[in-house]
Amino acid sequence: MTDLLHRYQADLGLAQAADITVRPVSEGVLSSTLPVAALAVGAVAALGSAVDRFRVVSGLAAPSPRVVVGDRVAASFAGDRLLRIDGRPVAGFAALSGFFRTADGWVRTHANYPHHRARLLSLLELADDADHTAVAASLLRHEALDVEERAAELGALVVAVRTPDEWFGSAPGRFTRSGPIVSSTVRPDGLPSLPEPPTDPMRPLAGVRVLDLTRVIAGPVATRDLALLGASVLRVDSPLLPEIEAQHLDTGAGKYSTLLDVLVDDDDERLTALMSSVDVVVGGYRPGSYIDEHLRTHRPSGAIIGTVSAWGGRGPWARRRGFDSLVQAASGIAHMCGGKAGGRSDDGGKAGGRSDDGGKAGGRSDDGGKAGGRSDDGGTTGVPEALPVQALDHASGHLLAAGIIDALTQRLDGGIGRTVSVSLARTAAWLLDADGRVDTPADPVLPTDEHTVLHDDVRTARPALAEYDDHPFPARPWGRDEPRFPS
Repeated sequence: MTDLLHRYQADLGLAQAADITVRPVSEGVLSSTLPVAALAVGAVAALGSAVDRFRVVSGLAAPSPRVVVGDRVAASFAGDRLLRIDGRPVAGFAALSGFFRTADGWVRTHANYPHHRARLLSLLELADDADHTAVAASLLRHEALDVEERAAELGALVVAVRTPDEWFGSAPGRFTRSGPIVSSTVRPDGLPSLPEPPTDPMRPLAGVRVLDLTRVIAGPVATRDLALLGASVLRVDSPLLPEIEAQHLDTGAGKYSTLLDVLVDDDDERLTALMSSVDVVVGGYRPGSYIDEHLRTHRPSGAIIGTVSAWGGRGPWARRRGFDSLVQAASGIAHMCGGKAGGRSDDGGKAGGRSDDGGKAGGRSDDGGKAGGRSDDGGTTGVPEALPVQALDHASGHLLAAGIIDALTQRLDGGIGRTVSVSLARTAAWLLDADGRVDTPADPVLPTDEHTVLHDDVRTARPALAEYDDHPFPARPWGRDEPRFPS
């Protein structure tokens, strides 16, 4: 259960953590063909070990054994599924997000946001009110890799479902399999003076200002971790890109939320001013995007810069859009989960279309090979399925937070800035390469409400770190705060 922790520490050249006790995840929780529980527990163990190092170096605590509670971790990873508003569960993926059969295999679409839905329908030349049936019928006339390439050109979100062999045999797949799980590189810039040391072991990051320029899940999970530890976190969103309410309620705890339209000069200047006064900036926009370029141009001296991307900050697919569900599909995870317990078919609508071709995909390209066919890697030619939780997002988020905290620890001695990076695809590669696959996983079950907390009419998961019963405060209304850090 701690293999990922050991890999994280080895990649960053860190001493092995003090003794860690893992209370295993209950049977059926995070159940999958792939070792999802090991991924989740390992990522949170890495986070906890980073927190412990920071506390020790700051003089806040002596080294002590850490306990990772598997079911608490699992509840955090399943936060979207445990979320209740006025006692009711929230809607999952949108109707046009999911697995669809093509002429030669399968694709996975993502259309949860209105602008992504519009691009998908434009790609398929369908009317604005087209439904799941219409999308399924249209995709059935296309080959998986062809529609994937055209989607990338248009900015729509469609990827071919591949086997692991196909993915790792492709240029983007080979790239994502190489390098560290978390990258941390030293920059030549430094702080003019070192910050005041913290005094509260439960709020070791008190006084640290974090500018959160992330969306969706992975980045917000990382900044939620930093807020849990006492950092002052301000998330900045565009008013043109509204967030899904349930997503914000799940990942926005402990943070302030404001809106700035960086295409307007005054707001662009406000963002630059905010950036100049922070210790940490976390970015989750694609390499080459306006926000990404703004971050590169205006990063503050000595700051810790954290970045999360779908496909990696470099490589063949660096500038492609991506989400956890799409990385699962492209990397072979969805293929491995297909037709077996431990996958989810209810997270993206019904699988579209039918054919008698056994799910094999013809057509080859240099960036992905065949899509959806059978290989000798233990997969299946049945309907592809997702992991029981969005594990790539959550694990990558916790790993990014760990890397940022370790960078802050190193900054205590010399004030040198660092850039810390993770990608969902690199996390996926670790999961696919890890030991612990099972042929017949237990039937998946949700964690219990024991690991949730109720605020007014909203029930959310407790923090993954066992020493914290709750976040500092529930998610504030999205975008309602002023564009400044609280005094």
